[in-house]
Amino acid sequence: MGSHGQGLLLVYCLLLAFASGLVLSRVPHVQGDQQEWEGTEELPSPPDHAERAEEQHEKYRPSQDQGLPASRCLRCCDPGTSMYPATAVPQINITILKGEKGDRGDRGLQGKYGKTGSAGARGHTGPKGQKGSMGAPGERCKSHYAAFSVGRKKPMHSNHYYQTVIFDTEFVNLYGHFNMFTGKFYCYVPGIYFFSLNVHTWNQKETYLHIMKNEEEVVILFAQVGDRSIMQSQSLMLELREQDQVWVRLYKGERENAIFSEELDTYITFSGYLVKHATEP
Repeated sequence: MGSHGQGLLLVYCLLLAFASGLVLSRVPHVQGDQQEWEGTEELPSPPDHAERAEEQHEKYRPSQDQGLPASRCLRCCDPGTSMYPATAVPQINITILKGEKGDRGDRGLQGKYGKTGSAGARGHTGPKGQKGSMGAPGERCKSHYAAFSVGRKKPMHSNHYYQTVIFDTEFVNLYGHFNMFTGKFYCYVPGIYFFSLNVHTWNQKETYLHIMKNEEEVVILFAQVGDRSIMQSQSLMLELREQDQVWVRLYKGERENAIFSEELDTYITFSGYLVKHATEP
């Protein structure tokens, strides 16, 4: 073999040694495997040529006091750092590998309602809005009325029992709430009413009447015996409910009691009207 062939063989050996060292440096040393071997049974002794190789290795190993030689052979099972540094793994920035924007996904399900929060602060007053259009006309206002005014042209004298004053002249009787046959006003519109009674006394006789509410004496109209006759009046306001009755009663005759009137003129009048309906504020 020529000098050229020997050079090629030398290069091939160097490459093979470099590749073997690189592979051996990447083999991990696992302590668990060594502990497992220590816990197992004792292996049979190797052949004699292995013992002789170990003695030769110990013979030429330097002592601890001496430094390591500049270059020596290392076994793959010896502890220590690798002869060749580990190659750094290149890092790739995946943010630059951005693809195209995908389609919008479907709308998800609605989540649970959260707890009700506390009321916020009152906001500022907003600007005044424009004037709205006129609304539809409302219903007609429901007005309530009740009124009467009646008179009597005949005189009346007392008896041994109470008498209801009956009136024979009708001036106003709105909706017929005053009954001319019974001489009583019947309340069909509850509320507050005003009543007035006017009579003419009889000279040398007493005048004694009551304005009644149902069967209750409310106010009295009284005039003592006198030498001349006079006009006497009484008025009041009453709060009435529906079906209440208001009328005039002549007192019974413990003493001579009378009211004066004549056919040509009306001396006795009784009037009343509604002031305020019960449902009005």
